[in-house]
Amino acid sequence: MKFNGFILSLFLAILLAFFFPKALSNLPIDIITDVGIAFIFFFYGLKLAPEELKLGFLNYKAHILIQISTFLLFPLLTFLFIPLFEGGTQSELWLSVFFLGVLPSTVSSSVVMVAIAKGNLPTAIFNASISGLIGILITPLWLSFFMAKSGGFDFLVILYKLCLQILLPLVLGLLLQGYFGKFARRHNSKLGYFDKAVIVLIVYSSFSNSFNSGLFESIKMYDLLKITGIVVLLFFAMYFLIGLFCKWLGFNLKDTITTKFCGTKKSLVHGSVMVKIIFGTSASVGVFLLPIMLYHILQLLVVTIFAEKYRKRVDLVSE
Repeated sequence: MKFNGFILSLFLAILLAFFFPKALSNLPIDIITDVGIAFIFFFYGLKLAPEELKLGFLNYKAHILIQISTFLLFPLLTFLFIPLFEGGTQSELWLSVFFLGVLPSTVSSSVVMVAIAKGNLPTAIFNASISGLIGILITPLWLSFFMAKSGGFDFLVILYKLCLQILLPLVLGLLLQGYFGKFARRHNSKLGYFDKAVIVLIVYSSFSNSFNSGLFESIKMYDLLKITGIVVLLFFAMYFLIGLFCKWLGFNLKDTITTKFCGTKKSLVHGSVMVKIIFGTSASVGVFLLPIMLYHILQLLVVTIFAEKYRKRVDLVSE
């Protein structure tokens, strides 16, 4: 278990937002983060290797189960917690948990963890990559069922913004792969620092708005503990359910590893970007980011442990 500077940076960003919510008020934060978001997905397009996607394309059973787990099973599980929130589906706290549930899978950590566990890497690359594209449509569509009622949520406007800030830069990156693709893949780790810096800035900006508005003053410690407990339950429930489906479908060990890891992952990158695009500078943005950040930390810690155990099992089977 290595020290994770990114997780520490997220906590520091929240602390800075609490003590110095107006520290960056003179800077055009919205413009900086908008440009940063575009570059994140432009670089992602440059780094995406079509050859690796082709290798994992034919494993259709795993693809279907991973995408159903990500965009159907996970959101439906969040419905079980509706009675715990005053206001039901209109509660911002429940909606923040539901927002976590409808997010796409993460790319980098899914692939890294599957590689550590010696799972089916081409399948992981294919599903982690395609999940982000599906999420551009499915995530706002799911949200529209509950948030359109309260006004201020226009599905087509949100979809247009997501396509403009995510899909367009990504496609541009894919088109320019022939010129800059090798450079981007060679400097992948350095470009990763840029991605994380943009996310940390979005987290700081979002929580600054929430602290400035006094939103967190109305949220009790009990509510924060409740959300933390729900996040933990969601992860292990999904991990267990996917394991049952893998056994029922007769998956081999490597496909089971890949399906469980990719199907339980949620993307902090897409979550941070979508929060900013969908909710803008709303005071509630910090609340919507909270479950995603908690889940991100949990999935990194727990899946790292599981990956090491699976690696040993794969080695034993291979002997």
